[in-house]
Amino acid sequence: MKKSVKFSPEVRERAVRMVSEHRGEHESLWAAVVSIAAKIGCTPQTLLTWVRQHERDSGQREGTTTAEATRIKDLEREVRELRKANEILKLASAVFAQAELDGRFKS
Repeated sequence: MKKSVKFSPEVRERAVRMVSEHRGEHESLWAAVVSIAAKIGCTPQTLLTWVRQHERDSGQREGTTTAEATRIKDLEREVRELRKANEILKLASAVFAQAELDGRFKS
């Protein structure tokens, strides 16, 4: 199995900027991506993914921005936590209701 390499945000930004700056020197976006990817040591598909995400983040392409994706992830985590808390409260409520019916809590 191939180990994935983590590139710093600075390297990613620089690579995306290089693709943008040198795109005119190549016959297509893909050709520019292949050329730059070889120079920074990532796969062309990885660099193309970075370029497309940058385009979404800057409004040049339709789709979910990085900020939106982060917000969605945070909201999904919050929903999971609230559902778990709600389940705990339902169980506790059932226990207390049963105890009251059993007459354990006498006023």
